[in-house]
Amino acid sequence: MDFIQVIKVMLLGMFEGLTEFAPVSSTGHMIIVDEMWLHSREFLGYYTANTFKIVIQLGSILAVVITFRHRFIDLLGAGSRVQANSSRLKISHILTGLLPAALLGFLFEDYIDEHLFTVETVIIGLLLGSFFMIFADLYGVRNASLKSVDQITYRQALLIGLMQCFSLWPGFSRSGSTISAGVLVGMNHRSAADFTFIMAVPIMLGASSLSLIDNMEYFTAQALPLFAIGFFSAFVFALITIRFFLKLINRVKLLPFAFYRIGLAAVIAFIYY
Repeated sequence: MDFIQVIKVMLLGMFEGLTEFAPVSSTGHMIIVDEMWLHSREFLGYYTANTFKIVIQLGSILAVVITFRHRFIDLLGAGSRVQANSSRLKISHILTGLLPAALLGFLFEDYIDEHLFTVETVIIGLLLGSFFMIFADLYGVRNASLKSVDQITYRQALLIGLMQCFSLWPGFSRSGSTISAGVLVGMNHRSAADFTFIMAVPIMLGASSLSLIDNMEYFTAQALPLFAIGFFSAFVFALITIRFFLKLINRVKLLPFAFYRIGLAAVIAFIYY
């Protein structure tokens, strides 16, 4: 492990943390940062680099768990007893939102991995996701009545979950699709973002854990320090990004992120072609 490697894994962790939960597509950024600049596969090796990206994603997930720790404690408690107050977010709401994308992802995981992770498909995903976000801001419910995630209905959770299926297309963005869907079904931007982040934890944690089990052989003595640095970097920057984003989203809404994504798609196309 040399100084240059340390800087590169810190940068990769930083970009993962900054982009994983903002509606800007972490996949699109990783193409620019890693595929076109840092080239982690060259200094880590192909399979170790893939494992590294799973590890730093777990750092981002931990940041969500820390940010919403009281909410997750409440959810876990709600799962073990009947609550008198029915107007609360429950695990059943989360599962309702998770089911469509989880099922579709399970059925088509191999096809997505083999055919959709290309620069061309990511550019398409960035653009389509941007248009969806613009549509949500322009045509979403005005004066949304749902201003807290505790007010979400099962119908809204299911509709958001169905829209989350779009995020299986690389570049579309999980948070972009679900926040947009939340706005379209009557939530304000902050409550839609809260539901998006909370719902992301089980699906991302499950997928990442399964991937790690399949790649345990790449946790070598040489790789572990780099994994730890990347994990910590992703955690810190995700923690900062999530808290900043949640304070900002009701004011700026989705349009600035959509225009940024269109610019990102143009940059990727210019560099790649």
